[in-house]
Amino acid sequence: MNNKKLIIMPKRPKSDDGYKPFSIRIKEETVAKIEHISSQTGHSRNELIGLLLDYAIDRCEIEK
Repeated sequence: MNNKKLIIMPKRPKSDDGYKPFSIRIKEETVAKIEHISSQTGHSRNELIGLLLDYAIDRCEIEK
């Protein structure tokens, strides 16, 4: 009988890729606009939402 051991490494959490999944609620008309852009560009909705959020965050200004 072979005495080699089967070594099983712990499964890495999905969030180790630098992304954190979470859900949001948005208007249906916003979803439709994102889906339209997606169909025109070939980018997934997820990719587009990330791009749009990065764009908005970089240009956000908080007034005091």
